[in-house]
Amino acid sequence: MSRPKPRVLLEHIDPNTLQIEQILEADAIWAVMYKDEPFNLKSTSKQIGSKYKKSSFSNPGHAHNLSSRLNNLFSCSDFTVVKLTKGVIVR
Repeated sequence: MSRPKPRVLLEHIDPNTLQIEQILEADAIWAVMYKDEPFNLKSTSKQIGSKYKKSSFSNPGHAHNLSSRLNNLFSCSDFTVVKLTKGVIVR
């Protein structure tokens, strides 16, 4: 069974490049936390250099996969997934 298509809230088409930017509806944002606190995830390689990786996702499966992978990598159970539906507006 295929995944249902998300509802498009806004759409912009660049007339020069024909690139389309869409704002899609999401139930929430799922973030991976370390000991119930946010963190940055950085990967470093001598060939590529440093790269910061995502730790929050609009799909819960990606967050759960990252949490499991980090718990296995560091032999702990300190990485958890938090569902974010509301937040403090910062201007």
